[in-house]
Amino acid sequence: MRPSRRCLVVAVLLGWMAGACAPRSSLPASLTDQEFWGLFETLSEEGRNVGISDNFVSNEPRVAENARWLHPAGWLQGSGGVYVGVGPEQNFTYIARLQPRMAFVVDIRRQNADLHLLYKALFEMSANRVELISRLFSRAVPQDLSRRAGIAEIFDRFERVPPSSAMLAETIRSVRESLLTKHRFPLRQDDLDAIGRALGAFYEGGPSIHYWGSQAVERDTLRPSYRRLMTMPDMTGQKRSFLADEDDFQLVKEMQRRNQIVPVVGDFGGAGALRRISDYVRGHNDVVRAFYGSNVAVYLTNQQVRAYCANLAMLPAARGASFVESDSVIALSAKLQACGGARSVTR
Repeated sequence: MRPSRRCLVVAVLLGWMAGACAPRSSLPASLTDQEFWGLFETLSEEGRNVGISDNFVSNEPRVAENARWLHPAGWLQGSGGVYVGVGPEQNFTYIARLQPRMAFVVDIRRQNADLHLLYKALFEMSANRVELISRLFSRAVPQDLSRRAGIAEIFDRFERVPPSSAMLAETIRSVRESLLTKHRFPLRQDDLDAIGRALGAFYEGGPSIHYWGSQAVERDTLRPSYRRLMTMPDMTGQKRSFLADEDDFQLVKEMQRRNQIVPVVGDFGGAGALRRISDYVRGHNDVVRAFYGSNVAVYLTNQQVRAYCANLAMLPAARGASFVESDSVIALSAKLQACGGARSVTR
């Protein structure tokens, strides 16, 4: 055996032995409804208005390209680890790509948590991505549309279906029944109002809804509509949104069913939510494999940026963990270096 090849085999074996000796993750394979809501409440901070309007849709056109650079944990790395992100539906694309054991979506606005509770109900109610799109936009499923159809064809067909106010009312009723009766989540009236407002926005805007309003130019890559975000290819021409592939949709749906995607109200520059998430993951002998921070730092003061960097450094990060920005994917270690040389504790 060549020396270089022998060294590779030894390295692989040592890596396997280190993994075998590492404490086994005790993250639950699923959470009860009570455990899910308990995590939401204990990890969250009090939400506050920061002058940012409700954004029901991502405004980041490079989601597909970012997803291209993320990879599920391989067998040498052990479990799928944990994903932490911010904002609306782009998280599902990153989650589908990474296949984590658990995910936390953190946002300072409680309305974002309400939006994710809405999505949770819609995922659970929908057998496939066609049904989810139908409920999200209050439009009947086009006749003979296969659940395995390409995502561009799916949106082409839905664009020709008018929205239904009756379907909107029925979806709002079903979502409330799911969250309040099935799961018994103690939602406040303002949570229910926020969920109804979000569904109303998707009803009004249709697949052309985007961050800046309801009317987007379909081919505007800098101001992408919901449809554009779901159908936009990466630099290789491959579509990677969570709705572009039925298997990706089903992966996220199963995580929702198991209560493994937990919304959290929290300030990235605060001393609460991110640190409590770090403690929770560390306490279960697992690691954060990807952190999606978008461009949150531009909304923070210098003091808050320092606190944000300190929070990132406290993460129980996997070796090679990724930091996802709005327009790129870098190593979390590189992000911490840019923060001023802070280092995370890696496993």
